[in-house]
Amino acid sequence: MKTSKTSSSKKDVLSITELSAREINSVLTLAGKLKREEKCGRVRPLLRGKTLGMIFQKPSTRTRVSFEVGMYQLGGHAVYLSASDIQLSRGETIEDTAKTLSLYLDCIMARVYDHKDVQTLANYASIPVINGLSDTFHPCQILADLLTIREHKKKLKGLSLAWLGDGDNVCNDLMLGCAKTGISMIVACPKGYEPLEEVVRLAKIEGNKTGADIAITEDAAAAAKDADVVVTDTFVSIGKEGERAAREAAFLPKYQVNSEIMKLAKKDAIFLHCLPAKRGKEVTADVIDGRSSVVWPEAENRLHAQKALLCLVMKGI
Repeated sequence: MKTSKTSSSKKDVLSITELSAREINSVLTLAGKLKREEKCGRVRPLLRGKTLGMIFQKPSTRTRVSFEVGMYQLGGHAVYLSASDIQLSRGETIEDTAKTLSLYLDCIMARVYDHKDVQTLANYASIPVINGLSDTFHPCQILADLLTIREHKKKLKGLSLAWLGDGDNVCNDLMLGCAKTGISMIVACPKGYEPLEEVVRLAKIEGNKTGADIAITEDAAAAAKDADVVVTDTFVSIGKEGERAAREAAFLPKYQVNSEIMKLAKKDAIFLHCLPAKRGKEVTADVIDGRSSVVWPEAENRLHAQKALLCLVMKGI
């Protein structure tokens, strides 16, 4: 019978808040090494014999495939658990689900709507829990983004990043990731769509330690001015489809990333988007498919960053 870790020894990653600057750097360094080895045809079974359970309330392309392939490449195994297929759909509590899965698995990754659900999983599971996405945070995406930025800019500290659009889950965690690694970040969004006030407060505290400035503005052009990195996300996230008309009216055309916005950024600025993208909405086709775009390396880096994160939470490396 599998022996679970005690709650005091396990490492949960529900947002970038749970990762220190040193741990972020360690994950990025290992991710880069694993990526280079994989490109050379070398795969290290660092998680041989380990099993990851993947709970999905939301649909997924990149999250499911990258975690499943990542565990395979690391010598482990991944089990897909649709929320509609397990006993959660019949009324079993998250608490009981967490306790049960802890008896079989070495780690849980959950992609959920309400962030409280993944918090409850972590509170009652005796094994590590990773947030694969919630309505509030998306730490796995941010690790891939930071890896991508470091690959293309050869550094993190001292860079300037502009976020245009919704202050959503990706924006929340990206502020924390930027602040902890020394990247100054300006979020341009309309009133009513700002990132969480508490996250902004925490990001500013972290930024004071690293020299990163964190700011919120309604001026998209000012945010993009001289930026090293320009980032956006869909204006209508999963679960927000009923707000489509109101959201598009609030964001378009002012917060769209287009060629005029990119001209305001530095000449060698790069463009990131976590995908899926709506061309002609949050970003124009000439930008996302243009020379400044690094969205495909960014998407690939979900695999490598998550492999390193899995090693961190399951093996402490």
